Amino acid sequence: MKVIEVVSSIAEEASGPAYSVPRLSTELARIGADVRLHVLAPVPAVDAIYRVHAHPRCPFLWRLGISRAMRQALRREGGEVNVIHNHGLWMMPNIYSAQASRGKPCCLVNSPRGTLSTWALGRSAWRKRLLWLLGQGRAVRDSQCFHATAESEYQDIRRARLRGPVAIIPNGIEVPAEVVRNESGPRRVLFLGRIHPVKGIDVLLNAWSQLETRFPEWELRIVGRDQQGYLARMQELTAALGLKRVSFPGPTYGEQKAEEYKKAHLFVLPTHSENFGMAVAEALAWGLPAIVTKGAPWAGLEENGCGWWIEQGVASLVDCLTSALALSPAQMCEKGQRGRLWMKQEFSWERVGRMMYETYSWLLGGGPSPPWIAVN
Repeated sequence: MKVIEVVSSIAEEASGPAYSVPRLSTELARIGADVRLHVLAPVPAVDAIYRVHAHPRCPFLWRLGISRAMRQALRREGGEVNVIHNHGLWMMPNIYSAQASRGKPCCLVNSPRGTLSTWALGRSAWRKRLLWLLGQGRAVRDSQCFHATAESEYQDIRRARLRGPVAIIPNGIEVPAEVVRNESGPRRVLFLGRIHPVKGIDVLLNAWSQLETRFPEWELRIVGRDQQGYLARMQELTAALGLKRVSFPGPTYGEQKAEEYKKAHLFVLPTHSENFGMAVAEALAWGLPAIVTKGAPWAGLEENGCGWWIEQGVASLVDCLTSALALSPAQMCEKGQRGRLWMKQEFSWERVGRMMYETYSWLLGGGPSPPWIAVN
Protein backbone atom coordinates (compact mmCIF):
# COMPACT_ATOMS: atom_id res chain seq x y z
CA MET A 1 0.00 0.00 0.00
CA LYS A 2 1.32 3.45 -0.98
CA VAL A 3 0.22 6.35 1.23
CA ILE A 4 0.77 10.11 1.30
CA GLU A 5 0.26 11.86 4.64
CA VAL A 6 -0.10 15.67 4.41
CA VAL A 7 0.13 18.12 7.32
CA SER A 8 1.02 21.80 7.16
CA SER A 9 3.91 21.68 9.62
CA ILE A 10 5.85 19.42 11.98
CA ALA A 11 8.23 22.17 13.09
CA GLU A 12 6.63 22.66 16.51
CA GLU A 13 6.91 19.56 18.68
CA ALA A 14 4.41 20.95 21.19
CA SER A 15 1.67 20.95 18.55
CA GLY A 16 -0.56 17.85 18.52
CA PRO A 17 -0.45 17.06 14.75
CA ALA A 18 3.28 17.86 14.65
CA TYR A 19 3.75 14.83 16.91
CA SER A 20 0.85 12.56 15.99
CA VAL A 21 1.11 12.66 12.18
CA PRO A 22 4.82 11.67 12.03
CA ARG A 23 4.18 9.03 14.71
CA LEU A 24 1.26 7.62 12.71
CA SER A 25 3.49 7.59 9.61
CA THR A 26 6.09 5.59 11.51
CA GLU A 27 3.57 3.00 12.62
CA LEU A 28 2.07 2.64 9.14
CA ALA A 29 5.57 2.13 7.72
CA ARG A 30 6.28 -0.54 10.34
CA ILE A 31 3.16 -2.41 9.27
CA GLY A 32 4.43 -2.38 5.69
CA ALA A 33 2.99 0.70 3.98
CA ASP A 34 5.11 2.83 1.67
CA VAL A 35 4.60 6.20 3.42
CA ARG A 36 5.49 9.66 2.13
CA LEU A 37 4.99 12.62 4.47
CA HIS A 38 4.56 16.01 2.77
CA VAL A 39 4.95 19.14 4.94
CA LEU A 40 5.94 22.77 4.69
CA ALA A 41 9.53 23.62 5.58
CA PRO A 42 11.27 23.82 7.95
CA VAL A 43 11.33 20.37 9.49
CA PRO A 44 13.31 19.18 12.52
CA ALA A 45 15.98 16.53 12.14
CA VAL A 46 14.16 13.19 12.00
CA ASP A 47 15.38 9.61 11.79
CA ALA A 48 12.36 8.35 9.87
CA ILE A 49 11.56 4.99 8.30
CA TYR A 50 9.32 6.80 5.80
CA ARG A 51 10.08 9.52 3.26
CA VAL A 52 9.76 13.17 4.30
CA HIS A 53 9.26 15.88 1.67
CA ALA A 54 9.60 19.45 2.99
CA HIS A 55 8.41 22.22 0.68
CA PRO A 56 9.16 25.97 0.83
CA ARG A 57 6.23 28.30 1.26
CA CYS A 58 5.61 31.59 -0.47
CA PRO A 59 6.36 34.60 1.78
CA PHE A 60 3.15 36.21 0.56
CA LEU A 61 0.23 35.39 2.93
CA TRP A 62 2.56 33.25 5.03
CA ARG A 63 -0.15 31.89 7.34
CA LEU A 64 -2.02 30.32 4.42
CA GLY A 65 0.96 28.08 3.62
CA ILE A 66 0.97 28.76 -0.12
CA SER A 67 3.54 26.46 -1.73
CA ARG A 68 3.79 25.92 -5.46
CA ALA A 69 6.38 23.20 -4.86
CA MET A 70 4.05 21.22 -2.60
CA ARG A 71 1.10 21.58 -4.98
CA GLN A 72 3.16 20.29 -7.91
CA ALA A 73 4.70 17.41 -5.92
CA LEU A 74 1.32 16.21 -4.67
CA ARG A 75 -0.23 16.39 -8.12
CA ARG A 76 2.71 14.44 -9.53
CA GLU A 77 2.52 11.71 -6.89
CA GLY A 78 -1.28 11.53 -6.66
CA GLY A 79 -1.42 9.01 -9.50
CA GLU A 80 1.23 6.81 -7.88
CA VAL A 81 -0.40 6.15 -4.48
CA ASN A 82 -3.45 4.41 -3.07
CA VAL A 83 -4.36 6.88 -0.30
CA ILE A 84 -3.84 10.59 0.32
CA HIS A 85 -4.55 11.46 3.96
CA ASN A 86 -4.84 15.16 4.80
CA HIS A 87 -4.57 16.44 8.37
CA GLY A 88 -6.15 19.80 9.29
CA LEU A 89 -8.09 22.49 7.44
CA TRP A 90 -7.85 26.20 6.56
CA MET A 91 -4.40 26.20 4.93
CA MET A 92 -3.45 25.65 1.31
CA PRO A 93 -1.78 22.23 1.86
CA ASN A 94 -5.20 20.99 3.01
CA ILE A 95 -6.62 22.04 -0.38
CA TYR A 96 -3.66 20.74 -2.39
CA SER A 97 -4.35 17.24 -1.01
CA ALA A 98 -7.80 17.13 -2.58
CA GLN A 99 -6.59 18.65 -5.86
CA ALA A 100 -3.96 15.91 -6.11
CA SER A 101 -6.58 13.16 -5.74
CA ARG A 102 -9.02 14.39 -8.38
CA GLY A 103 -9.22 12.15 -11.40
CA LYS A 104 -6.75 9.73 -9.82
CA PRO A 105 -7.36 6.13 -8.66
CA CYS A 106 -6.62 6.97 -5.01
CA CYS A 107 -8.77 7.57 -1.93
CA LEU A 108 -8.82 10.88 -0.07
CA VAL A 109 -9.06 10.80 3.75
CA ASN A 110 -9.53 13.98 5.79
CA SER A 111 -8.69 14.49 9.48
CA PRO A 112 -10.07 17.87 10.65
CA ARG A 113 -7.87 17.79 13.78
CA GLY A 114 -10.21 20.01 15.78
CA THR A 115 -10.73 22.64 13.07
CA LEU A 116 -14.49 22.03 12.77
CA SER A 117 -15.37 22.58 16.44
CA THR A 118 -17.79 25.40 17.22
CA TRP A 119 -15.07 27.33 19.06
CA ALA A 120 -12.54 26.91 16.26
CA LEU A 121 -15.00 27.95 13.56
CA GLY A 122 -15.70 31.15 15.48
CA ARG A 123 -12.04 32.23 15.31
CA SER A 124 -11.09 34.24 12.19
CA ALA A 125 -14.50 33.28 10.84
CA TRP A 126 -14.33 35.64 7.83
CA ARG A 127 -11.04 34.08 6.65
CA LYS A 128 -12.47 30.58 6.97
CA ARG A 129 -15.64 31.46 5.06
CA LEU A 130 -13.50 32.88 2.27
CA LEU A 131 -11.25 29.81 2.16
CA TRP A 132 -14.31 27.55 2.14
CA LEU A 133 -15.54 29.29 -1.00
CA LEU A 134 -12.07 29.32 -2.58
CA GLY A 135 -11.59 25.56 -2.35
CA GLN A 136 -11.68 24.21 1.21
CA GLY A 137 -15.36 23.30 0.94
CA ARG A 138 -14.88 21.31 -2.24
CA ALA A 139 -11.74 19.70 -0.78
CA VAL A 140 -13.56 18.21 2.20
CA ARG A 141 -16.57 17.18 0.10
CA ASP A 142 -14.18 15.23 -2.16
CA SER A 143 -13.23 12.97 0.77
CA GLN A 144 -14.07 9.29 0.61
CA CYS A 145 -13.64 9.06 4.39
CA PHE A 146 -13.09 11.31 7.40
CA HIS A 147 -11.05 10.59 10.50
CA ALA A 148 -12.17 11.79 13.95
CA THR A 149 -10.03 11.35 17.05
CA ALA A 150 -13.10 11.18 19.32
CA GLU A 151 -16.89 10.97 19.28
CA SER A 152 -17.15 14.75 19.78
CA GLU A 153 -15.16 15.38 16.60
CA TYR A 154 -17.41 12.95 14.74
CA GLN A 155 -20.33 15.16 15.82
CA ASP A 156 -18.41 18.25 14.58
CA ILE A 157 -18.07 16.60 11.16
CA ARG A 158 -21.78 15.84 10.98
CA ARG A 159 -22.69 19.38 12.12
CA ALA A 160 -20.67 20.63 9.15
CA ARG A 161 -23.05 18.57 6.95
CA LEU A 162 -20.30 16.26 5.76
CA ARG A 163 -21.81 12.86 5.00
CA GLY A 164 -19.00 10.42 4.22
CA PRO A 165 -18.01 7.54 6.51
CA VAL A 166 -15.99 8.54 9.58
CA ALA A 167 -13.25 6.44 11.15
CA ILE A 168 -13.25 7.19 14.89
CA ILE A 169 -9.66 6.43 15.86
CA PRO A 170 -7.88 8.16 18.77
CA ASN A 171 -4.39 9.55 18.67
CA GLY A 172 -1.79 7.18 20.00
CA ILE A 173 0.49 7.72 22.97
CA GLU A 174 3.87 6.46 24.12
CA VAL A 175 3.56 4.93 27.59
CA PRO A 176 6.83 5.01 29.58
CA ALA A 177 7.94 1.59 30.75
CA GLU A 178 8.40 2.87 34.29
CA VAL A 179 7.52 6.04 36.15
CA VAL A 180 9.51 7.11 39.19
CA ARG A 181 7.78 10.18 40.59
CA ASN A 182 10.10 12.89 41.88
CA GLU A 183 8.66 13.70 45.31
CA SER A 184 11.16 16.38 46.31
CA GLY A 185 9.89 19.93 46.58
CA PRO A 186 6.28 21.16 46.71
CA ARG A 187 3.33 19.28 45.30
CA ARG A 188 2.56 20.54 41.82
CA VAL A 189 -0.44 21.16 39.57
CA LEU A 190 0.70 21.13 35.94
CA PHE A 191 -0.74 22.73 32.82
CA LEU A 192 1.27 21.81 29.71
CA GLY A 193 0.31 23.03 26.25
CA ARG A 194 0.13 26.10 24.05
CA ILE A 195 -0.31 29.41 25.88
CA HIS A 196 -3.35 30.30 23.78
CA PRO A 197 -6.87 31.65 24.49
CA VAL A 198 -8.51 28.31 23.66
CA LYS A 199 -6.78 26.59 26.57
CA GLY A 200 -8.66 28.43 29.34
CA ILE A 201 -5.56 29.49 31.27
CA ASP A 202 -7.35 32.63 32.48
CA VAL A 203 -10.00 30.37 34.01
CA LEU A 204 -7.29 28.33 35.71
CA LEU A 205 -5.60 31.41 37.17
CA ASN A 206 -8.86 32.83 38.49
CA ALA A 207 -9.67 29.47 40.08
CA TRP A 208 -6.19 29.21 41.57
CA SER A 209 -6.60 32.65 43.17
CA GLN A 210 -9.33 31.13 45.37
CA LEU A 211 -7.20 28.14 46.38
CA GLU A 212 -3.58 29.27 46.70
CA THR A 213 -3.78 30.24 50.38
CA ARG A 214 -5.93 27.20 51.28
CA PHE A 215 -3.39 24.69 49.92
CA PRO A 216 0.06 26.13 50.78
CA GLU A 217 1.83 22.84 49.96
CA TRP A 218 0.76 23.09 46.29
CA GLU A 219 2.09 25.22 43.41
CA LEU A 220 0.83 25.81 39.86
CA ARG A 221 3.17 25.46 36.89
CA ILE A 222 2.04 26.63 33.44
CA VAL A 223 4.36 25.18 30.81
CA GLY A 224 4.20 25.90 27.10
CA ARG A 225 4.94 28.04 24.10
CA ASP A 226 3.45 31.52 23.77
CA GLN A 227 0.98 32.10 20.94
CA GLN A 228 -0.48 35.45 19.87
CA GLY A 229 1.24 37.27 22.75
CA TYR A 230 -1.09 35.54 25.22
CA LEU A 231 1.69 34.69 27.69
CA ALA A 232 2.20 38.35 28.60
CA ARG A 233 -1.54 38.72 29.23
CA MET A 234 -1.55 35.71 31.54
CA GLN A 235 1.51 36.98 33.41
CA GLU A 236 -0.26 40.32 33.87
CA LEU A 237 -3.34 38.51 35.17
CA THR A 238 -1.17 36.53 37.60
CA ALA A 239 0.29 39.76 38.97
CA ALA A 240 -3.13 41.45 39.16
CA LEU A 241 -4.50 38.52 41.18
CA GLY A 242 -1.48 38.66 43.51
CA LEU A 243 -0.58 35.02 42.95
CA LYS A 244 2.70 33.88 44.52
CA ARG A 245 3.06 30.20 43.61
CA VAL A 246 2.55 30.32 39.84
CA SER A 247 5.40 29.93 37.34
CA PHE A 248 5.70 30.18 33.53
CA PRO A 249 8.93 28.37 32.55
CA GLY A 250 8.27 28.43 28.80
CA PRO A 251 8.16 25.52 26.32
CA THR A 252 9.84 22.20 27.05
CA TYR A 253 10.63 19.24 24.78
CA GLY A 254 12.05 15.74 25.04
CA GLU A 255 13.63 14.93 28.39
CA GLN A 256 12.74 18.34 29.81
CA LYS A 257 9.08 17.68 29.13
CA ALA A 258 9.37 14.24 30.72
CA GLU A 259 10.80 15.91 33.84
CA GLU A 260 7.77 18.21 34.02
CA TYR A 261 5.47 15.19 34.11
CA LYS A 262 7.67 13.38 36.67
CA LYS A 263 7.71 16.34 39.07
CA ALA A 264 3.97 16.99 38.84
CA HIS A 265 1.20 15.38 40.88
CA LEU A 266 -1.94 16.56 39.08
CA PHE A 267 -2.60 17.66 35.49
CA VAL A 268 -5.23 20.22 34.50
CA LEU A 269 -6.57 21.30 31.09
CA PRO A 270 -9.45 23.85 31.37
CA THR A 271 -9.85 24.10 27.59
CA HIS A 272 -12.70 25.64 25.64
CA SER A 273 -12.26 23.29 22.65
CA GLU A 274 -10.05 20.30 21.88
CA ASN A 275 -10.49 17.52 19.36
CA PHE A 276 -8.32 15.17 21.44
CA GLY A 277 -5.89 16.78 23.89
CA MET A 278 -2.55 15.02 23.42
CA ALA A 279 -1.15 16.46 26.67
CA VAL A 280 -3.95 14.73 28.62
CA ALA A 281 -2.93 11.36 27.21
CA GLU A 282 0.73 12.09 27.92
CA ALA A 283 -0.04 13.07 31.51
CA LEU A 284 -2.04 9.88 32.08
CA ALA A 285 0.75 7.81 30.56
CA TRP A 286 3.11 9.37 33.11
CA GLY A 287 0.77 8.39 35.95
CA LEU A 288 -0.86 11.78 36.60
CA PRO A 289 -4.55 12.04 37.42
CA ALA A 290 -6.13 14.74 35.27
CA ILE A 291 -8.82 17.41 35.48
CA VAL A 292 -10.20 18.23 32.03
CA THR A 293 -13.15 20.38 31.01
CA LYS A 294 -15.88 19.17 28.69
CA GLY A 295 -14.40 21.16 25.82
CA ALA A 296 -12.22 18.07 25.34
CA PRO A 297 -13.44 14.48 24.74
CA TRP A 298 -12.22 12.90 27.98
CA ALA A 299 -15.34 11.41 29.61
CA GLY A 300 -13.22 8.27 30.10
CA LEU A 301 -11.36 9.99 32.94
CA GLU A 302 -14.27 9.32 35.27
CA GLU A 303 -15.24 6.00 33.68
CA ASN A 304 -11.71 4.72 34.33
CA GLY A 305 -11.32 6.33 37.76
CA CYS A 306 -8.26 8.36 36.83
CA GLY A 307 -9.53 11.94 36.87
CA TRP A 308 -12.37 14.40 36.53
CA TRP A 309 -14.35 15.62 33.48
CA ILE A 310 -16.03 18.90 34.43
CA GLU A 311 -17.98 21.84 33.09
CA GLN A 312 -15.96 24.81 31.83
CA GLY A 313 -15.87 27.74 34.27
CA VAL A 314 -14.16 29.09 37.35
CA ALA A 315 -16.68 27.79 39.91
CA SER A 316 -16.61 24.25 38.52
CA LEU A 317 -12.82 24.21 38.45
CA VAL A 318 -12.55 25.56 42.01
CA ASP A 319 -14.88 22.82 43.30
CA CYS A 320 -12.96 20.08 41.48
CA LEU A 321 -9.51 21.32 42.49
CA THR A 322 -10.66 21.60 46.10
CA SER A 323 -11.56 17.90 46.11
CA ALA A 324 -8.48 16.80 44.17
CA LEU A 325 -5.90 18.73 46.18
CA ALA A 326 -7.32 17.28 49.40
CA LEU A 327 -6.54 13.70 48.29
CA SER A 328 -3.66 11.89 49.93
CA PRO A 329 -0.52 11.06 47.90
CA ALA A 330 -1.57 7.40 47.94
CA GLN A 331 -5.01 8.20 46.53
CA MET A 332 -3.44 10.36 43.80
CA CYS A 333 -1.02 7.56 42.95
CA GLU A 334 -3.84 5.02 42.69
CA LYS A 335 -5.73 7.23 40.24
CA GLY A 336 -2.53 7.77 38.25
CA GLN A 337 -1.88 4.05 37.92
CA ARG A 338 -5.40 3.49 36.59
CA GLY A 339 -4.72 6.15 33.96
CA ARG A 340 -1.50 4.44 32.86
CA LEU A 341 -3.30 1.12 32.48
CA TRP A 342 -6.03 2.78 30.37
CA MET A 343 -3.43 4.34 28.05
CA LYS A 344 -1.66 0.99 27.61
CA GLN A 345 -4.87 -0.85 26.75
CA GLU A 346 -6.55 1.60 24.35
CA PHE A 347 -4.10 4.22 23.10
CA SER A 348 -0.94 2.37 22.12
CA TRP A 349 0.51 3.45 18.78
CA GLU A 350 0.62 -0.16 17.61
CA ARG A 351 -3.18 -0.40 18.01
CA VAL A 352 -3.87 3.02 16.47
CA GLY A 353 -1.59 2.37 13.48
CA ARG A 354 -3.26 -0.99 12.80
CA MET A 355 -6.73 0.63 12.95
CA MET A 356 -5.73 3.27 10.42
CA TYR A 357 -4.09 0.70 8.12
CA GLU A 358 -7.25 -1.42 8.20
CA THR A 359 -9.33 1.69 7.44
CA TYR A 360 -7.23 2.37 4.34
CA SER A 361 -7.53 -1.29 3.30
CA TRP A 362 -11.31 -1.16 3.67
CA LEU A 363 -11.50 1.99 1.52
CA LEU A 364 -9.52 0.19 -1.16
CA GLY A 365 -12.01 -2.68 -1.22
CA GLY A 366 -10.51 -4.96 1.35
CA GLY A 367 -13.48 -6.52 3.11
CA PRO A 368 -16.21 -5.57 5.59
CA SER A 369 -16.38 -2.22 7.37
CA PRO A 370 -14.27 -2.11 10.57
CA PRO A 371 -16.28 -1.55 13.78
CA TRP A 372 -14.83 1.95 14.32
CA ILE A 373 -16.35 3.24 11.06
CA ALA A 374 -19.51 5.36 11.47
CA VAL A 375 -21.59 5.71 8.32
CA ASN A 376 -24.71 7.52 9.62
